[in-house]
Amino acid sequence: MRIRICYMVAGMLALGATLSGASRPAAAADLGLITKAPAGTCTEIVFTCENGHQYPLCPRAVSVEGEVVTASLLTGHSGGVHVRLVPMGVGYRYAGHGIWLDGFRENALLNFGKHHQVACAIAH
Repeated sequence: MRIRICYMVAGMLALGATLSGASRPAAAADLGLITKAPAGTCTEIVFTCENGHQYPLCPRAVSVEGEVVTASLLTGHSGGVHVRLVPMGVGYRYAGHGIWLDGFRENALLNFGKHHQVACAIAH
């Protein structure tokens, strides 16, 4: 029984390696949010919005390609909101508790719930 489980695990690992090698890598250009700064810095990606506020995006995890996968969006309300990249066909979405940010390249729409949104742009 123990040998059978070892073979099953080895087979699943081999299948996972085969599938991951055959998959197409994500297109980093579609996201528009690519960072060269190490995770944890908040200076490279700052959303400047029409309401006069700036919202820095502080990367927590960055992919090998340099895409921000998880981050804190500093909203001024007791620090930041943890957001995670949600796969989209075109553009990007960072979603967290009660907040999400939809965008394409340098333009974004910051949503504070269903009925309050503000247009933003990435400041360099």
